[in-house]
Amino acid sequence: MLQSYVDRWRRVIRKSQALWLGRFIILAALGFANAGFAAAPAVSCDEFAQRIPQRSAAALPASKLVERLKGMSGLERETAAAAQLLAGNIPDFLRHLVPIRLTGHLASGRTIHVTFCTLPDYLAIGSDDDFMLIPMRLQTALVVASSYGFLLPTTKMVDAIYAQASLRLAPQPLPAGAQMRSTDYYWRHNQAVAEQRSHYGLSLGVLTAGDKKDLVLSNRLWRNPRQVAIYGWHRAIGRPIQPLSTIHGARYVDYSHGVRLVASVAYVDGAARSLSDVLKDTQLASTLSDEGAIRHLVELLDILKTPLHSTRPDA
Repeated sequence: MLQSYVDRWRRVIRKSQALWLGRFIILAALGFANAGFAAAPAVSCDEFAQRIPQRSAAALPASKLVERLKGMSGLERETAAAAQLLAGNIPDFLRHLVPIRLTGHLASGRTIHVTFCTLPDYLAIGSDDDFMLIPMRLQTALVVASSYGFLLPTTKMVDAIYAQASLRLAPQPLPAGAQMRSTDYYWRHNQAVAEQRSHYGLSLGVLTAGDKKDLVLSNRLWRNPRQVAIYGWHRAIGRPIQPLSTIHGARYVDYSHGVRLVASVAYVDGAARSLSDVLKDTQLASTLSDEGAIRHLVELLDILKTPLHSTRPDA
């Protein structure tokens, strides 16, 4: 009987030890997880949409605007699209930015975590119920970006957005030709993307990629300041259709181009920094740029925003 009593207490002790061991493992795991979060501090991107003007109740939906744009020249269309964007005629879902987190290393070997905030999709005109992703010339894109307090991304940032996207759409090229630059093609491609998006059943505002190529910032624009740098339209991670190119003039735009804006503030180990300063910093830039530092970025942007006077439509 005494042995039975001892055996019963041994079983109780073993269960107690197992319980505390389990608790220790769980707490240790939580500790490691929290340590990871502490290494890459969480940031909020909500504040960066505040400079985007509110959409007027009288603002036209995209389907109505497209009818007006169809009869316009390229320059007239750019002017009209810019006016709509500067007046705040963009869908509400684009006003909720998404954090993108990257890890880099300083020359000393220290690991750093950089977070930037991006629109969840490409710039669009209209409402949540009726919008069109709007291609733009480089100058138009930069004027709108500056007005909102945003910048264009680099190729590495585009790659990161695609890699971290909740919804990755397959590129849908349309037949090549002069019509690529027409408003009709803009709308046709927009409808194709909308139909593709609907198959996934995800709500608007989730981070989406693969639907357009990006206008990007690049050191190549110092060599070709009257060109536009284009990159992306990924088939899969690490497989963009469009490698970085500056073959087209700054006025060139077609249906495949998108304008993805990123906030002008980034976070380095949780501390707010000017994104342009980070991109110019020889120690930090490689975390966000495959080309390293973007030289004299502010001066470059000023040059790129200068109006072109060539009569060539793609100059």
